[in-house]
Amino acid sequence: MEARNLRVSDAEREHVGELLQKAVGQGMLSLGEFTERMDTALAAKTRGELNSVLADLPGITLISDYDPPAYPNAGQPMYQGQPYPAPTYQPQPPPVHPSLPYRAPVGAPVVGNYGTANAAVIRGRMATVTRNGAWIVPPSVVVDTRMSSVTIDFTRAVMQTQVVNISIDDYASSISLIVPEEATVDMNGVEAVGGSASNKVRSGPQMGPLHLVVHGKVRFGSVTAKHPFGTAIRKMFGS
Repeated sequence: MEARNLRVSDAEREHVGELLQKAVGQGMLSLGEFTERMDTALAAKTRGELNSVLADLPGITLISDYDPPAYPNAGQPMYQGQPYPAPTYQPQPPPVHPSLPYRAPVGAPVVGNYGTANAAVIRGRMATVTRNGAWIVPPSVVVDTRMSSVTIDFTRAVMQTQVVNISIDDYASSISLIVPEEATVDMNGVEAVGGSASNKVRSGPQMGPLHLVVHGKVRFGSVTAKHPFGTAIRKMFGS
């Protein structure tokens, strides 16, 4: 099978998205062209389809079309007539600074202070994603989205801890964080590239039943922390 017909993974699609973002920063693509090519990249199934969005961009490295040769012995890989040595590297979790929240890579299992089992991953690809009602909120939430509409409602959620760390990795999505009136939100760790990060609630020190610490990167999208619709009107009438 030709390399251009091989299937591509989410990691390859995201890599191409980063290359397109660099092209926008260098003035090679307009925002409209970026959006159109991101649509194509996110829908691509093969390397040939994915490479098509990069073919006319100078200095951009395409996903390799190289086909590695098959091992001489599929059951026992060999090199110059000798078996390959068994790998000895074991991945280790990164160190956790005692005064900072752990920020796991998007899509990776969350390790460190909270443990692997306590992370929730919210993913969306050109989709509408909603978390509301009495859903169980772990200490860490990862938001991994592309061109999606995301609503995460904490007003009736069941909290496991007072402080919840939210890690965002987004391209061109609209993300809404809806919190109860007593909650506070820290969004100082959000980096917006061609997008916006807006906090419409209290941002002071944690003092209520919920404090969100939001960090990560939003590219050509938006993230907004706000109260439920109608909260301001109820305050006005004292209800």
